[in-house]
Amino acid sequence: MGRDPEKNTRPSNYEGIGYDGFDYAAVLDSREFDKLIAGLESFSPAELRGRDESLAFWINVYNIFAVKLVRDYYPIEGIKDVGGIFSPAWIVPAGKVGGKMYTLYGIEHKILRSMNEPAIHFAIVCASVSCPDLRVEAYTASALNDQLKSQINRFLENREKGMRVDREKRSCIFP
Repeated sequence: MGRDPEKNTRPSNYEGIGYDGFDYAAVLDSREFDKLIAGLESFSPAELRGRDESLAFWINVYNIFAVKLVRDYYPIEGIKDVGGIFSPAWIVPAGKVGGKMYTLYGIEHKILRSMNEPAIHFAIVCASVSCPDLRVEAYTASALNDQLKSQINRFLENREKGMRVDREKRSCIFP
């Protein structure tokens, strides 16, 4: 995405939570990102062959569209600022694949979940600090199993990610 994906991510910290942040400003005027979006608009998912190719493709599309939503509404604090109380970011039209408009909700719940792969929750990135970090390379069918294992391990090894329990307040915190 943008120039070089490794240049668009950087070690970041939010309220003591370490994560790899994405530099959304780097893709604001990116012709490369625009070409990627245009390529998705004209690509037919019917061309995908096999479960792993489909799974890798739709994980990548979800992540690209999450970045696209933040870019489309930039400058904002985070993806939760997209949409409104009755139309949160997850149901806002995010982008087209093969001429059909998709939402993040539709990709996650109607496409990815139907593939019965629980590891998707470590691969799709909701553009929030508590989510898994965005990989610097795209998911591919040939490397998918290793990439998913890596994402799971990386997320679980970061004790600051996901839900935390505040024992004093007897509550859960979702950063």
